Amino acid sequence: MNKVALITGASSGIGKELARIHAEKGGDLVVVARRADKLKLLETELKAKHQTNIKIIVKDLSKPASAQQVFEEVKQAGITIDYLINNAGFGGRGKFHERDWETDLSMINLNIVTLTALTRYFLPGFVQRNTGKILNVSSIACLLPGPLQAVYYATKAYVTSFSNAIAEELHDTQVTVTALLPGATETEFAKVSDMDKTALFDKTFSARPVAEDGYIGMLSGKLNVLSGLTFSQKIVMKTIPMAPKKMLLSQIRKMQEVNENKVH
Repeated sequence: MNKVALITGASSGIGKELARIHAEKGGDLVVVARRADKLKLLETELKAKHQTNIKIIVKDLSKPASAQQVFEEVKQAGITIDYLINNAGFGGRGKFHERDWETDLSMINLNIVTLTALTRYFLPGFVQRNTGKILNVSSIACLLPGPLQAVYYATKAYVTSFSNAIAEELHDTQVTVTALLPGATETEFAKVSDMDKTALFDKTFSARPVAEDGYIGMLSGKLNVLSGLTFSQKIVMKTIPMAPKKMLLSQIRKMQEVNENKVH
C-alpha cells in the first residue's frame, strides 16, 4: 500500500518540492494550501507523471479552527496518514511595535498553533499504529533571536523545541519527529516577508535540494536537519554558542535591514 503524506503549504516552494519527491517515490498525497489553482496544477502534474492519488484541501491554515477541519476532512475521506509534513508558514520584516498586529497574530496561528494542533490530531493515530513520521519545517532562524523579524524567529524557535521534545517522548515507539532547519531558500517566503532586498537573501539555495534533505532526514528519523547553508554560514553556525549575544543580535539586525542598492 502506498504511503500517504499530508503536506501543508504544498502550493509552492519547499512544500511543493516535498510533494513532488513523495510522488516520485510512489506515495499518495493530501495537499493543503489556500490557493486552489496552484494545488490543481500540482495535482495535474503529479497524476500525469506518477499516477499519484491526491486529495486537495483548500484551507487558510492561519485560522484557529483550520487544523481540526483538515483532520475531520481526512478522517471522513477514510484516509490514513503515514507522514505528516507541517511546512506552511510565513515571516514578516519590521520593528515589532510598528508591524500590523493582526498579521503577526496570523503568523503565530499558522507557524505555531496550526502546526501544533495538526500534530496533536494525527499523532495519537501514529502511536496507536506504532508507525508514522512527522516533519516540521523550522528554520535556522530558530537558533537565535531575530531583530526585525522578532515574531518569525520566535515561532521557529518554538517549532524546533516542540519537535525535539516530542521526538524524545516517542523514544520507545516507531514514530519519529524531524525538524528541518533551512537557510535562505528560493521560495515565495523572501518576497512575502519583505526579505528579498536584504543581505540575508544575497545567496539562496534551490527549494529542491532543501526538500530532499528534509525528506531523507524524515525517513531516517533524524532529529534536526540543517540545509541550504553556504560553507561560511556553516562555520558561523558553529561559532554561535561562543560569540557575544549582543554582537550577534547587531549582526542579524544589519543583515535584515533593506539594502538600498537592491531597491533601485
